[in-house]
Amino acid sequence: MKVRGEWKYLFRAITSDGRTLDFDLSNTRSTKAAKRFLSKAVRAKHDRPSSITTDKNPAYIDAIRQLKAEGLIKPDCEHRRQKYLNNRIECDHGGLKQRIRHVRGFQSKRTATATLKGFEVMHMFRKRQFDGWLNAVA
Repeated sequence: MKVRGEWKYLFRAITSDGRTLDFDLSNTRSTKAAKRFLSKAVRAKHDRPSSITTDKNPAYIDAIRQLKAEGLIKPDCEHRRQKYLNNRIECDHGGLKQRIRHVRGFQSKRTATATLKGFEVMHMFRKRQFDGWLNAVA
């Protein structure tokens, strides 16, 4: 998505049953940004994941390796990078993309994050994830 004409990257995490865990808007798609988001998402979930599915961005490899070394992710956690395995998150992300398109861009990262938080909360309501909403507004 674009903020003031510059690309920003939206990281999103959902569980295997489609429950939204967290999202983050980042200036870069670097290892540092991926590690920051993944550590935040893993902490949001009460139990540590047994597998993580991502797209084929190489930043995730180093980020997951570092999180395993720090003990935030189990050493036997599987990192799946095959095409089409992340279809669940892409489908979940589609509705959000439609809403962003109607907004026609953002003027600052702060307003983009605030608007996306509202979109995500309403999306959680539609998916009947009220406990996620309570965590998001707290």
